[in-house]
Amino acid sequence: MQKKLTITIDEQVYEGLYRVIGPRRISRFIEELVRPHVLYPDLETAYEQMAIDAEREAAALEWAEATVGDIGDETW
Repeated sequence: MQKKLTITIDEQVYEGLYRVIGPRRISRFIEELVRPHVLYPDLETAYEQMAIDAEREAAALEWAEATVGDIGDETW
C-alpha cells in the first residue's frame, strides 16, 4: 500500500530531479534512496545474519578468491 507524502525542496533541486530522473519517476527515485536508511537501520545485525548463512558465505568467499587475482594485472 502506498501513502502520499508532500515534501518541500529547493526549486533548483526539483528542476534537476525533473530533468535527470524525469516526470512521474521522482517518487520512486526518492523511495529507493530512502528505503535502506529507514527499513534496514541495523546493518550490524543484518551482517551477522548474513554471516550465519554458510552457503552465502561460501559463495562470497569463492567470488572473492576468484577475483582477487584480477587486480594484480592493474597498472597504476
